[in-house]
Order: sequence, then C-alpha cells, then structure tokens
Amino acid sequence: MLFAAVLIAIVVASVVFHLVSPWWTTPLASNWQSMDDTLTITLLVTGFFFIAVNLFLAYTLLRYRHRERARAAYEPENKRLERWLTAITTVGIAALLAPGLLVYASYVSAPRDALVLEVLGQQWQWRYRFPGAGGKLGATDPRFVSATNPFGLDPADPAGRANILVDSNEVHLPLGRPVKVLLRSHDVLHDFYVPPIRARMNLVPGMVTSFWFTPTQAGRYEVLCAQLCGVGHSQMRGAMVVEDEARFQAWLQAQPTFAMALAGPATGTLAGAAGGDAAKISQGQALSQSKGCVACHTVDGSPRVGPTWKGLYGKHETMKDGSTALVDEAYLRSFIRDPQARQVKGFQPIMPRIELSDEELAALVAYIQSLGGPAPADSAQKAQR
Repeated sequence: MLFAAVLIAIVVASVVFHLVSPWWTTPLASNWQSMDDTLTITLLVTGFFFIAVNLFLAYTLLRYRHRERARAAYEPENKRLERWLTAITTVGIAALLAPGLLVYASYVSAPRDALVLEVLGQQWQWRYRFPGAGGKLGATDPRFVSATNPFGLDPADPAGRANILVDSNEVHLPLGRPVKVLLRSHDVLHDFYVPPIRARMNLVPGMVTSFWFTPTQAGRYEVLCAQLCGVGHSQMRGAMVVEDEARFQAWLQAQPTFAMALAGPATGTLAGAAGGDAAKISQGQALSQSKGCVACHTVDGSPRVGPTWKGLYGKHETMKDGSTALVDEAYLRSFIRDPQARQVKGFQPIMPRIELSDEELAALVAYIQSLGGPAPADSAQKAQR
C-alpha cells in the first residue's frame, strides 16, 4: 500500500511541477516553430508513458497485494499482451523519431539565397567570417593557421582576400533573412547554441558542420558553448545582434577584410603605446586573440575570469597568501610560463599553460604593457602598503 501511494504521489507531483515550473522554453526568435513542436511531442509521449507505467505499477501493487490463501497463477506467456505491448511501443517510438528526423532534415538544408556565416570556435572565444563583396568564402588550410590568421585562409586565394573577419565574440545578423551557419573548431569539441533561435550544433575538430535559421525578432541574444570544452567553458559566451538590413550593412562595412589583416594595422593606432615596438605590440594583440587570452582577460577594465589587462602593468598585485608583487616584465613572463606557481587573490587558478616561443612571449608582454598602468594615486597607495 505504501509503495502504491508513493508512486501515485510521484506522478501527481511531477505533473503539477511541470504545470507551474518556471523553466519553460525562451520566446521563439526564429523560424523554427517546428522544433518547439517536436519538443512538445517528445514531452507528451514520454510523459504519457511515465504516467501510464507508474500508475500501472501502483494498480498491480494494490490489485495483487499479499492475501491469505491466495496463490499466484503461473502464466509463462501471453501472446495477446505481447502483441499489444509491441504495437504500443512501436507507435511511441515512431512518434518520437519521425518528427525529429523531418525537422533535422530541414534544419541542415539551407535555402540557396541564405547569407553565409562561418563560426570558428576556440578555447574560449568565438570568431566569425562573412564572404564579403565576392560572395564566396576563401579556401582554408590548417598550415596557414597563425596568430594573425586564425581562420587559416589561403593568402593566395583571391576570394579569401575579400572575406570579412569578425575577431570578436559579437556578431550582427539581418532581420528576416535566412542565414546558413558553417561551424569549425580550432581545437576541441564545442557547441554553438543560441536558445531563443533554437539553434545549436557541435563544432567538431577536423570537419565542417552546418545548419540554418531565419531571425524573426530584432534583439540581442546570448551565444553559449553547450559542450564542456575546458576550464574556461562557462566563460565561452558571445552575443548575436539581430537588426534591420541597413544597420547590419553599416556594421558589416565597418569590419576588416582579410586583405586588410594581411596589410597589418596602421602604425598610428599604436601611437599611444607605452614603450615597445609597434609591430611587436601588434603581434602580441594577435596572440592574445589566437591563444584565447581574451576569453578570460579584458582590455577595458571589466572583470572576467582573470584580471583585466587594462592598467595591469606596473600594478602591485595581491597574492592569495597575502604577499604582493609588482607586475613588471619579469612577473608577466614567469606568470605566463607557469600560471599555477602563484595565485592572485580573488581569482581561481584555472589558467592553462600556454606554449609560446621567446619571441611570442615578448610580444604578448609588450602588448599588455601597452595597455597602460594603474592610476598614479592607486600606484602610490599600493606602494605605501
């Protein structure tokens, strides 16, 4: 009796929890209503069997509970019952699989006129590429991958030189226009996921995966990585901004092309750098992107997994053991080489060891130095401590 009551209580509590649960799907912002419908069908089918099986168990516990002078009848098989169970199970499985297969077939078959967007995932950041004026993505090859060419674009391919590169976690897309997304991984398995768009797909190293969608609601949507990809997985976030065509085109035209990246940044943009060669600082900036440093360290002073690089050079940093250290060239070199040797107070020791040549290390340190030091008042106060 007790077990039967517990099973009935579990069924009732589960149904009530579902009805009052706050964890509903986010508002739909794309054309994939069919994906929501498929999820609803799955929930209804599995919910039906969950309720039916548990209530049947409760019934059998009550109907065939132990009684005096009662004997169980031996029945080795029941052909009729087996046929019913086989038929019901077959219908249930078909109801689960068929809608999903139909929706997935459409999900990976993009329209011919879809805007092409390539997504490159790397621990722990996102990058994006558009075809550009030529309307074609340039050829790529792993042997061309470098700090200044993370996509591995072939410099000799004319189509690739017009490609538009977005070296940022934020990407803009036009409202009401189909978008075909091509996905590649720079290192390990990632998953590109935008909940309101109902869009997600694995980024598998060594291959290109794809899907498509049409944004139907303007707004700013969070991009997540839905595969555990390392210690910084939770920080692998980005943004998808959906806007009207005119604003999208204005944003797109402001992004650099691969040809501009090959030419290198204008020296004038580095005029304010405190010490160091402009080319070395440019190399360090590229390394901070290609090695994934920007996933944990910001350059605008905002907090993240690791200390911000803005105003870091020359600062007195407090360690977990209470000691302080001056952030100079020697400090940065030793910390980058062996990040687990010391722990900065207020930050978890999750920084991985990054393989860098002496030249690359010097460039990265020069870039951090170029981002400036602490305010004079803060520096003096730290020194007095």
